[in-house]
Amino acid sequence: MTPAINSARKNKIPHTVHEYVHNPQCKSYGEEAAEQIGVAAGRVFKTLVVRLDGGDLAVAVIPVSSMLSMKLLAKAAGAKKASMADPSDVTRATGYVLGGVSPLGQKNRLKTIIDSSAMSHATVFVSAGRRGLEIELGPDQLKQATSALLAEICQ
Repeated sequence: MTPAINSARKNKIPHTVHEYVHNPQCKSYGEEAAEQIGVAAGRVFKTLVVRLDGGDLAVAVIPVSSMLSMKLLAKAAGAKKASMADPSDVTRATGYVLGGVSPLGQKNRLKTIIDSSAMSHATVFVSAGRRGLEIELGPDQLKQATSALLAEICQ
């Protein structure tokens, strides 16, 4: 059990957990997840932690097949600039290791922005809190559980 799965259960969010064997040589965790689970990469969303110009951390949830636009994310978060957060800050703030960061069940709830493309799917997949574990849920439930904003944040 991970904090992400516990969060989904606690909030009574309908979900399905998908487990696969993670290849430690693979560095593209989201693409590996899509391939191993057998779904389109546009339905698997990666969780990226960024530092806003005011110093706060925020979370961007985007399809693994896309690239994050720092400019669009900063605008959606009400900041002027954004940059990728330091990995040690990510682990400290979320409680998760890189490649297993989930938007659910984070140690400290961070401002979350989900790419609006999520709403075009009946369900999406996000990390369930460790490499090799994904949680499938409706995009509305993900938005509600994370108190997220929706915005176009991909390049």
